[in-house]
Amino acid sequence: MSSTANAQMVPVSKPKQPYPQYLGGIAASIAASITHPLDLTKVRLQASGDTGMIQSLKKTVRTAGVRGLFDGVSATLFRQMTYSMCRFWAYDESKKFLGAGKNAPAWKLALAGSMAGGIAGVVGNPGEILMVRMQGDFAKPPEKRLNYKNCFDGLFRMIREEGWSSLSRGVYPNVIRSILMNASQLASQVLPYIYDYFKSMLLRTKYFKDNIYCHFTASLFAGTVATTVCSPADVLKSRVMNASGPGSSSAMAVLRNSFKNEGPMFMFKGRKQMDSGLDETATDNDPYLLDFRTT
Repeated sequence: MSSTANAQMVPVSKPKQPYPQYLGGIAASIAASITHPLDLTKVRLQASGDTGMIQSLKKTVRTAGVRGLFDGVSATLFRQMTYSMCRFWAYDESKKFLGAGKNAPAWKLALAGSMAGGIAGVVGNPGEILMVRMQGDFAKPPEKRLNYKNCFDGLFRMIREEGWSSLSRGVYPNVIRSILMNASQLASQVLPYIYDYFKSMLLRTKYFKDNIYCHFTASLFAGTVATTVCSPADVLKSRVMNASGPGSSSAMAVLRNSFKNEGPMFMFKGRKQMDSGLDETATDNDPYLLDFRTT
């Protein structure tokens, strides 16, 4: 009798409920706001002719003040609340579609990540265009600037002045970049010789334990793999989106002209900022944030 009563008094643990999907967008927005000055510098190096990270930062502060380091931040937030939030949702749904459970093989997770990246790349393309244009605008000559007041003003003006088709400008290199970024991030997390390799090497030292600091540092190294893989598509995407007007949206034309004028190394412009884990931010590379809904 007493044993039955004791058994009834044992509390039953409830399964942890998944977090709302919008928290992924909020987390990405906070991270992007912090790293915005370096992302702005990356875009200007890629698309606007600036040379050198330090020189570009100094030029921005000299011409626009410290506030200039946050040019286009509204577009960055708009992009994160569309692209990043959609990416988290699409990754969840892709895993369900593929039947990728907790112990799923690496190829299923990588495929789910690629599917999520492709979907999010299409959904987030307008925000990506606005972010690239607003970040690179002040580096242009005054007569060529678009002078968008904020992301919504830019969105309405794009539709009014360039038509609805302008929202898909640069969508192909953007989707390719997004697929490569997501696939390489996921591969870094599930294949032992990349993310797990860096993590295990850190744990062998006396400086790290299996905690958030170790995860964050390993993610920085894993992010280097992802950004190196997707750098050419990222540069091409920035240059196509930063252009405006008829005849300026051909990725192949941009590719040919860039090769002719700058050589093949143009594909790695802005790579220092990306190698810092600041293109998608190191938090995007961390598997604990990527699967934040179930941890």
